[in-house]
Amino acid sequence: MTELSTDFSNFHWDDEMIRRYEGKGPRYTSYPTALSFAPIKQNQFIAHAAANNHIEEPISLYVHVPFCERLCFYCGCNKIVTQQKTKADPYIDALSTEMEIIGPHFNKRKVQQLHFGGGTPNYLTKEQFQKVITNLKKHFDLDMDRDGEYSIEVDPRTLTTEQVSHYRKLGINRISMGIQDFDPDVQNAINRVQTYAEVETIVSAARGCGYKSISFDLIYGLPLQTTTTFEKTLEQVIELDPDRIAVFNYAHLPERFKSQRLIDSDSIPSSATKLDLLHLTISKLMEAGYVYIGMDHFAKADDELCKAQRAGTLQRNFQGYSTNNELDLVGLGASSISLVQGLYSQNAKGLKLYQNFLAQEILPVEKGYQLNKDDELRKDLIMTLACQYKLNFQSFEDKYHIRFVDYFAKELNSLSQFIADDMITLSEGDLIINQSGRLLIRSICMAFDAHMNPELQQRFSKVI
Repeated sequence: MTELSTDFSNFHWDDEMIRRYEGKGPRYTSYPTALSFAPIKQNQFIAHAAANNHIEEPISLYVHVPFCERLCFYCGCNKIVTQQKTKADPYIDALSTEMEIIGPHFNKRKVQQLHFGGGTPNYLTKEQFQKVITNLKKHFDLDMDRDGEYSIEVDPRTLTTEQVSHYRKLGINRISMGIQDFDPDVQNAINRVQTYAEVETIVSAARGCGYKSISFDLIYGLPLQTTTTFEKTLEQVIELDPDRIAVFNYAHLPERFKSQRLIDSDSIPSSATKLDLLHLTISKLMEAGYVYIGMDHFAKADDELCKAQRAGTLQRNFQGYSTNNELDLVGLGASSISLVQGLYSQNAKGLKLYQNFLAQEILPVEKGYQLNKDDELRKDLIMTLACQYKLNFQSFEDKYHIRFVDYFAKELNSLSQFIADDMITLSEGDLIINQSGRLLIRSICMAFDAHMNPELQQRFSKVI
């Protein structure tokens, strides 16, 4: 297979062109997006899983930990803010029951990926976290001594070096830290104060324990951010030398997220400043040797994400980019989403509702979506564009028994402006996203989204 070039050095920044496309759109961690899910019954998921329990391919597990010790004003995640650690005990019991219900349908398949997200997974005490791991191993084929990806999201403010060591001894081999910004004024404005020294201590501990990958999350467009202050943050991040960096665009949606009402809207950077912040980020990180993977993500050139992208095996899922071929995903915990052989299913978001379902030994599935043949084709196409920035018509014709230019005649015709702006090159048998189009890949993918409409589009964040 011909490797994809990850060279982004000839990218030409064009403010005017980018502004023409600064509408809203999905990040395409799934297709269709979760906003298209509709009510389903828990027995639909169980029946579907039972019908596919003969499959031998590995699976991916996601465990949602919804608790946080402190409130971050910008956050739109599903979370419970409390410092009473005992409140997590009933939740862990509910997780155990959910594993007991689901596990028999997947326990013959090796767990190749495991990800703890939140909330703040390191909110759990050592004993609580150990109990979750023990229950996972009881109900799934999870051997964390195997060569797999076992990761955890952490908040450096509440993480101890003892926890870092404990996770590694349990088999966690990847760690992702929420940094957002190092500037003290910005940190105070979003109620997330953490010093460079605190993060440096955690990074040093993780390296000393032998973690395979260290990732940072940053956010641009936060209140009081300027190019001067964010440049310093980027320099500090580069000095800490993480393997991967995700730089997300802050979506200010106070009408949806109550905590964001605590942010002074007048202190949020203008659209022009946000573009400058993004331009600065790309320039600084590339100068430092990071490769722009796409959709806010950067990685070192020798990182597995870059290797997977060059080899054509990069994937996207609810955790972002992934190195493995698409695996069935089993989500555990409140609000978590599963994707098993074409069926999406999402658990109840409310903590009490989730726990009440499982107290009755009822799987807390509330919403979902069953992919049809057209969905499967479009999902494949959109994820190929988002990960590889190119697609070959013949490969889709052979796989789905269609004539590509006929099946997607309307969609291909809608790409004329992208082509005129040199964002796309469309040949007789290939569609290639040029460097100027990679920043706006979400907009290009939307052209092939059969579920998208103007009303739905407005519920997403801006693409830039």
